[in-house]
Amino acid sequence: MSAAKNRLHPLPALPAQPAPTVRAARRAGPVIGRLAVHLFLIVLSISCLLPLVWMISTSFKEQFQVFSYPPEWLPDPWTLKGYQRLFSMSPIGNWLFNSVLVAVTITACQLVFSSLAAYAFARVRFPGRDVIFMGYLATMMIPSQVTLIPGYILIKYLGWIDTYFALTVPFLFGSAFGTFLLRQFFQTIPTELEDAARIDGAGYFDIYWRIILPLAKPALATLGVFVFLHFWNDFLWPLIVINTNELRTLPVGLAVVSRSMFGTDWPALMGGAVISLVPILTIFFFAQRYFVQGITLTGLKG
Repeated sequence: MSAAKNRLHPLPALPAQPAPTVRAARRAGPVIGRLAVHLFLIVLSISCLLPLVWMISTSFKEQFQVFSYPPEWLPDPWTLKGYQRLFSMSPIGNWLFNSVLVAVTITACQLVFSSLAAYAFARVRFPGRDVIFMGYLATMMIPSQVTLIPGYILIKYLGWIDTYFALTVPFLFGSAFGTFLLRQFFQTIPTELEDAARIDGAGYFDIYWRIILPLAKPALATLGVFVFLHFWNDFLWPLIVINTNELRTLPVGLAVVSRSMFGTDWPALMGGAVISLVPILTIFFFAQRYFVQGITLTGLKG
């Protein structure tokens, strides 16, 4: 009887195992794909770094070597004459101080005021909150060139032309972008932490200062890098509100160096560009961990 059942219901056949060469080919496919992607990214990174390498190399060259053909990637000989001419024919120390003062002041103030506004829009309930927030975001669609002339007239009326007030005050009180960025991050913080703090008697400002800000370090670092970069490289506004050479910021000062009556001194100009790059690289190096984390986490919750 059992033999008849076996004849009627044969055992299922085992699936055929692929040959070793087929399995090896299947494993090699993803590996080759990853190698191709990494190779492409390496080539792309090198192409992006070439202008930076050329800038640094040019700052150590003689003037006649800059446009030599074929191009010389390494100076021969290495010289600091470009930097010496830069410091001798321009007050670059003043320009560097002005840029640091303006960028650091605006960055610190924007972090404070943008975080306060973001906390209000994210956690405080009041009538018309969402409407006001959308109207505030709508200001991001207005090009800065549209408000350039009204801003200049206002600064002139206040008597702030050619002063540090003109460079800093119009930008101290936060921005729509910074408020939006921090609001999105604040909304990812669990509300249970605030409820527990309220049970202990904490008010809005205590919650903001002791709970929200310590947890928001990645977002604050991200916004700080963005704001510092923007105002460190800002050119148009300092150009129109500052007339004294000693009060110029570094981008405007380097533009003055490039308009020399004897032609552009490329080694000196590239030396100034290298000097302007050092603070940016330093800040990004120390804030990189928070910066990457803030970019990853910001905006996960609408």
